[in-house]
Amino acid sequence: MIKLYWSPRSRSFSTIWLMEESGLPYERVLTDITAGAQKAPDYLKINPMGKVPALTDGDAALGEAAAICAYIADRYPETRLAPDPVDPVRARYLQWLFFSPTCIEPAIIQIFTKIEVPTSTAAWGSATQVFDVLDAALAKGPWILGEKFSAADITIGSGLNFAVRLFKMVPSRPSFEAYLARCMARPAFQRAEKIAAG
Repeated sequence: MIKLYWSPRSRSFSTIWLMEESGLPYERVLTDITAGAQKAPDYLKINPMGKVPALTDGDAALGEAAAICAYIADRYPETRLAPDPVDPVRARYLQWLFFSPTCIEPAIIQIFTKIEVPTSTAAWGSATQVFDVLDAALAKGPWILGEKFSAADITIGSGLNFAVRLFKMVPSRPSFEAYLARCMARPAFQRAEKIAAG
């Protein structure tokens, strides 16, 4: 049985959405981060960083939302959440799958903290560049890979939902609004929002 370790109102949302999209049976294991449950020795065996989300699937254990998305999409190809490994679209899928943790999240931190980082040394370039690139990619729509929804949409959609819709840290753009509306219309997104609210 797949077990998803999560906490309400946290980065767990993307993995709850993933599991709801997958249609796979899974158990949600509430991990109360306000009480420090993520620092318990047994939990640290699953995710040594002591963060949520984390996932176990038999003997497999991992943390990091994008890694969990990649694992489920690849381990369970019947979910159709990732292009086949030999499909040339797979390259762009991987790029966008990891764009949220490697570009969107650092850009949000840059905006929130107002930290100035030279674009030549920041792995994400700049916050402006991140959201300009994403804007151009989403304008083609309806999904990040075109017509096919994938796990990459879960990471991108979750990042934009957090940055634009929930915390309004990033100014909205027409492509972001349209994309978020498509994400929010998905039944799995709606179920995940209810679950993640606690």
